[in-house]
This record gives sequence, structure tokens and C-alpha cells, in this order.
Amino acid sequence: MNDPRLPPEDRVLSPFTGWTRAHWEAVADHWLLTARRHASPGGGLITPPGRPSAAGIRSDGIEGFARSFLTAAPLLAGRLDDPHDHAGWYARGLAAAMAPDGPDRWGRAIGVDEIRQWNGTPQPIVEAANLAFGLAVCRTQVWDRLDEKLREQTAEWLAHHAAKHGSDNNWLLFTAVIEAFLRSAGYEVPGGHAQEDVDLFESWYLGDGWFNDGPVSPTTRHGNRVDHYNSWVIHPFLWQWYQLSEQPAERRERYLGRLGQFADSYALLFAADGSPLFQGRSLTYRQAMLAGLWTAALAGVGGETAGARRRLASGVLRRFTVDSGVGGGGAAPSLGWGAAEFLPMCQVYSGPGSPYFAGMGFLGLAAPADHALWTEAEEPQPSERGDCVRTLHGVGWVIRSGDGVVQIANHASDHVVDPDTGSGDPHYASIGSSTHTAPGVGDAWTAGVDGRVALVDEWGRATRREGLRGTATGEGVRGSAGGEGWAASWYRPRMGGVDVPGARVVSVSVLHQGIELRAHLVTAPPGWTVREGSFAVAGATEPVAEGTSVHGDEVAVRLVPLHGWTGSGIARFHGANALGEHSAAPYLTAEPVPGLPTVYVSAHWLGRSAPAGPVPVTIPVTVAVAGECLVATWGDGRRDEFVLGELFG
Repeated sequence: MNDPRLPPEDRVLSPFTGWTRAHWEAVADHWLLTARRHASPGGGLITPPGRPSAAGIRSDGIEGFARSFLTAAPLLAGRLDDPHDHAGWYARGLAAAMAPDGPDRWGRAIGVDEIRQWNGTPQPIVEAANLAFGLAVCRTQVWDRLDEKLREQTAEWLAHHAAKHGSDNNWLLFTAVIEAFLRSAGYEVPGGHAQEDVDLFESWYLGDGWFNDGPVSPTTRHGNRVDHYNSWVIHPFLWQWYQLSEQPAERRERYLGRLGQFADSYALLFAADGSPLFQGRSLTYRQAMLAGLWTAALAGVGGETAGARRRLASGVLRRFTVDSGVGGGGAAPSLGWGAAEFLPMCQVYSGPGSPYFAGMGFLGLAAPADHALWTEAEEPQPSERGDCVRTLHGVGWVIRSGDGVVQIANHASDHVVDPDTGSGDPHYASIGSSTHTAPGVGDAWTAGVDGRVALVDEWGRATRREGLRGTATGEGVRGSAGGEGWAASWYRPRMGGVDVPGARVVSVSVLHQGIELRAHLVTAPPGWTVREGSFAVAGATEPVAEGTSVHGDEVAVRLVPLHGWTGSGIARFHGANALGEHSAAPYLTAEPVPGLPTVYVSAHWLGRSAPAGPVPVTIPVTVAVAGECLVATWGDGRRDEFVLGELFG
């Protein structure tokens, strides 16, 4: 952030980051005071400059107010003073928003007149939920101090949105929390449906503490919409609902157990330098991904210590604000990942106020200064405790941390509801995602190189991995004699939204001894080439390539053919990656025998960048292929055997 208002570091209490609660408060104050610069005269709308969302500029102004309040609420709840009068400022803005004829009005009529609906859902439902969530966090400091008329007006506006039906995904929790807050404050919600919505949402539980963000597809075992929404919406809003509503003790304890499981597994997805996993949509919310970890800490569940939780969270906030400059220099957080705007990674529902949802990442400030979160000395987070591999069976992911990065092999989540009709998304389509790489977008997404195995036609057009039709993980699956640390999936390659006739791909990832072994059983019709790309390395300068090794500003990748591949190359792009202007991905190619299922095997290494030249990594595995059977023998004696054609029948 390069802001002189940051206090001195404390390397005794916080030996890893130097950051204390005072640093968090300083960043929160800075963000809130910056937000005021973009407020309307009455303070009821906050609209930073930038591309409007699909819902329109009025909705964007409501969004900026409600989402920045997510930063103010825990800050007010957890500290004794309010030197910048955040409570008074937001109370005055809320009064302007609720004035029925004022220029800042949020009244129900504007839902028809001035807010466009995208995808058939009114965006203010989300902002009503953000307001209710924040008011529940700082009820004493804000809600209880509003005059009765303003409370009545606000309650009426909230109830109007609580009775609506949004999308069948995390939106169900938005209306549930609005209703729960109002009932806890003594207001009725005519037409409310919170209980049935939460019941439905919890039926999408996958395991390991994770939820599918919508109905589980009947064509896949695990469902296919898993991402950071588990942390920045699903768990914090479920926790808030359980806090505000009366539920049986057994059900409450079941949820808290899931929350603890989630926090412990989710903590594995952050690298030691504070870099989070780059995967999924709405990534412009940035440190909001800390919300689920803070929630578990506030609830007192999970196996991590308070010192380890704070170390992880401070590392992430420092990574975004100091290293990347997000919110620095008096600028609002941009529609992007770093300080600069990068619209290709954003969705149509994201407007200039959307990034303020990062305020969910300040939720830990609701714990007072004498809480263990702020008084215990920092301890190493999971990625600092040595290399490890963890399989999330319910999610279909294998997580590996080591060499300064964290990566996943993704064999379940593609955000495609129906594989027969859905379209792909680069932020879900890759087999591999990591904390230090991002998928190619724009021209790179069209080319279809990084993170995928594709069929390429005679004109150079690549198929897409648009709908996974089956997932397998771990032990006990037909055709496998492997141990833990592997996942598999299958799909039909598609081009232009249509299956390529006769084409099929079965893929397996094994993460072990510092590398990812990828094997593919590919069936292709005549006239196609098979191509597999590794991670895209991006940075401010052109990545350096040597053979199939690529070095960037921070990371390097090495791709090694082990069986079936006959060619290789480097794909380079400009302006097509959120992590840098220049990007490059190594790839392998082969000419398949038409109609004959063929096995292709490769090894992928990803780690912190070494000096330019061959990456000094030994590939600790040998493979033998006979027909559709793959046997991998590792340097430590492990042996994996997969009959790829029998994994999914």
C-alpha cells in the first residue's frame, strides 16, 4: 500500500509478517476514508470510477455503500473508539438511502425503474444481505443507535428483499441472513423462506467442510461449482444465520464441525508469501477469501491455532496491499487482482463498487484487541510446515504445497451446470491451478493451451473441457491400485458448444514427490492433433523459455514428456493474464491414431523461479504403458497402477 500511516512492524509478536491488529485497523480506516471520496453528497451511494455492472450505475452505488460497510462493521465491533466516526457516517448515509424522495434513495420502486436485472435476479438482494450481515456484526455500534423511524424504514427495505427468490446458489443464504437478522431485531418478514432455503443449501454438502454452490449435477458424483465462494459467502453467511436463528443444538454442532473441517482444509490453499489460490469467479473480491477462516476462528472451531490463523490472514492482506498495491494511494480497489484494473477476469455483475466485498476479509477485527487472534504470537501456517499433499475427496481436488507454491489438480469443479449445453470458463477449466499462476483469458482462452489437454483441428482451433462427466479420487476405484494423492475425471471434448463426434478424454493426476504426473486416455477422430499445456507463467517481463521449461518473475514451470508425446512448443500471449502483461505456457503435442484410445503421460513441476536456464528438477518417476494400463514407479518406492479405460466404464 506504501502508506505512511502504517504503524511500525512488530517482529516479536508477529515474526513472519510484522503485522498486528494496528496494521489491520490502519488498512481498514484507509479503505473506508477512500470510499468516502466516491460517495454522493448525502453519503447513501458510493460509486468509484470504473466500468458499470450489468445492473446499472444506481445498483453500483448501493453496492459500494453496502460492501464498504462490511469493512466498517467488524472494525466498529472490535475496537473501543471510533476516531473517524465511521458509525455516524454510515448511519447518515443510510438515512439518505432510506429517504423515499431523496436523490440517494434505495426505495423499492428503483428495482423496476433504475436497476436492470441480469440473469433474472435483482442485484440489491445481495446488497441487502451485506447490509444485514454488517448490521448484525456491529448491532450495538450502529443499529441500536439509529432512530426508530430509520430502523423501521431500513427493516421494511430489508424485508422486501428477504421475501424475494434469487438464484439457486449462495444467493439462498443472502435472503436467509436478511430474514434472520430482522427476526432477531423483532421484525416480521412476510413471505420469508429462510429455513427452507438453508435446508436446501445444506443438501448440497460435499464433504471435507465444502459445499457445492448450487444443485449437484446428476451427471457427476461431486457436483461442479466449487470455488472461493465457500469462504467469502457460504460459511460466513451460514455461521451468521446460525448465530441469529434458533436451531436444534445437534444441527448447530453439525454445522460448526463442518466449518472447522473447511477452515483446516482451506488454509492449505495459501502460499507462504500470502498468495491465494487463483481459481473460480469473482476473484476481484481478493482478501474476502479470508472470511471463512476468520469465521472459524470467531466460532472457536478448527485445528489451527489463533497465531497460525492471524499469520495466514496478515500474509494475505500484506500481499494484496503492500506487495500489489491494492487500495493504495487513495485509490479504490480496482476491478482486477493487483492494483491495476484487469476486466477480462471479471464478470458482468461486477461493477466499480464490487471489489469492496473484500471487506469480508476484515471480519477478524470483530474480535477485540485482547482476543487470542491478536495476542498470540504468529505461528507457521500450513504451507510453511513442509511439503504436503491432501486429497479433498468430496471436492475432487488434490492439493500440493511445496517449492514456495500451492497448486491443485481439479477434477470436479467446472461451473458447468449441464455438460451437454453449458459453456466453459477459463477460471475453472484448467486441470491445474495455483497460487502463483492464472489461466489465460481472451486470446489465450481461445487458443486453449494452458492447463488443458485439447484436440486441435487442421485450422488450429482447440476443443474445450466444458463439462466433466465423472470424478474419482483416492483408493478403492475400479482399475486403480494407487495410493492417496490422485484424482481423475472424464469428459467429451467440445468445440463451438458441440461434442466432437467420437472424442473422449479420461485424465488422471497424481501429485507426489514434488511433481504432478498427468496421464490422459484420448480417443480422437481423424484429422486432429492432441495437445497438452502446463501452467501459464506471467509477469511484467517476457518469461524466459528453455525447451519446455519457462521462467517468470516469480515462478518457473517444467513440463516433461514421459509417454506418447512427440512434439513440444511454447505459447506466448500479451495482455491475456491477470498476473502480468506477458505470459507463456509450455505444451506437448502428438498425432493420435484415429479412433484408437491412446495413453499420453507427462510430468509437471511448478515452483519459485530459478535463474534462467534449465529448471534443476529431477523427475522422480518412471512410467510403463501397456494398452490402457499405466504403471508409475516413484523414487521413494510408491507404485501407482491405473487402467484408464476402466476408471469410468
